[in-house]
Amino acid sequence: MKYVLGKIKVELSLVVAYTVIFEILHHYFINVPVDIPIAIPTMIGTIISLLLAFKSNQAYDRWWEARIVWGAIVNDSRTLIRQVLTFYKDPDFSVEASEFKENFAKRQIAWCYSLGQSLRKLDALKPIENLVSEEELRFVKNHHNIPNALLLLHGKDLRNAKNEKRLNMYQQVEIDNTITRLCDNMGKCERIKNTIFPTTYSMYTRITLCLFILLLPFSLISVLSWFAIPLITAVAGAFFLIERMAIHLQDPFENRPSDTPVTSIAITIEKNIMEMLNEYQSEFDIIKEFHLKEDSHKVNNKHYYVL
Repeated sequence: MKYVLGKIKVELSLVVAYTVIFEILHHYFINVPVDIPIAIPTMIGTIISLLLAFKSNQAYDRWWEARIVWGAIVNDSRTLIRQVLTFYKDPDFSVEASEFKENFAKRQIAWCYSLGQSLRKLDALKPIENLVSEEELRFVKNHHNIPNALLLLHGKDLRNAKNEKRLNMYQQVEIDNTITRLCDNMGKCERIKNTIFPTTYSMYTRITLCLFILLLPFSLISVLSWFAIPLITAVAGAFFLIERMAIHLQDPFENRPSDTPVTSIAITIEKNIMEMLNEYQSEFDIIKEFHLKEDSHKVNNKHYYVL
């Protein structure tokens, strides 16, 4: 409640000050009747309700679209690493292949963290320093868009793997399609971030709301007297809270508690990818150990035959 009410403390303070001054002037300095029909504030309140309902729906649609996009990022990140782990040819179980897959997986984790940080206008390099090599870190530092630079490194690795016959043409195309979907989702997030909700709509809503609050004491003064102060404050607080909720939801990448939880989602992606990578490494170690034992057995048998 402290956080919620803190968002409208200025508005509530102004409403309380206005209603208190109005009551003082009416009871002690003004003897002229100033009552107006309650129907007038009621009609204005109805208009405000429609405006706030439309604004809240539009704001929630933006927030939900952002959440859908990040849900797709989760799925495509898992798909990308699964494709790299399973498509990459490694008949000799080489260390180079293992490092290639590990670097690719960690770079994808770095991409998720850097995308979330860049959308919130924070340092996109800090969370990825331990996930990419120094050479790759120097490469991405030369780019303004860090996530886009990481996707470019993905593409270069795919090209090299194709040239080294580790991937065939069809496998390269499938993995590239997954990277393309990640790039599309990044563009959708940037569109949501950079598209400003019409300021004129917010301004008209605020003006209408202020007019409603200014007229409300004139209708309640003869009915409630001093009790109108807490009532008007509560009614105004409800409207201001709904308006502020819509403002927060319409910008889901502003590093606020109501944002799309991009960091939590990135942590989940990291856990999933590392589990897949560790499972691959365990299988790789088992197969490698089996081949070592088989080679050793063949050497011993050959040595026995020579003797």
